[in-house]
Amino acid sequence: MSYSRSVLAFDYGTKSIGVAIGQELTGTANPLAALKAKDGIPSWEAIEKLLKEWQPDLVVVGLPLDLHGGELEAITPRAKKFANRLHGRFGCPVELHDERLSTAEARADLFDRGGYRNLSKGNIDSQSAVVILESWFEQQYG
Repeated sequence: MSYSRSVLAFDYGTKSIGVAIGQELTGTANPLAALKAKDGIPSWEAIEKLLKEWQPDLVVVGLPLDLHGGELEAITPRAKKFANRLHGRFGCPVELHDERLSTAEARADLFDRGGYRNLSKGNIDSQSAVVILESWFEQQYG
């Protein structure tokens, strides 16, 4: 099995979708610019552009769950639908990954690096995508 795949991650939200790119080989990820969404609908052209630019071998979408692992009525089905659409439109392999603590962890990471000025919504969403992806890597190879 090859561990040199590049993986694109999305932190799905109704107003903003965080994005990160990572490498399996290093198990690390970097934030990319968050995408705006209108009531959960992203610009599919912007997503297509990302997929063409980064050519990921796999896409990971954060799955929002409650602290007990249950689905959140308002957002979990929409994140699943987003993942299905990514696969359906672009034919890329997509995996869902539990993202329960990603936002809190992302806020702490950003604050550690730059205080309050780093805590813009887009920064938090893309840093959440980094946390989702790095935790996915850990689960694969930890």
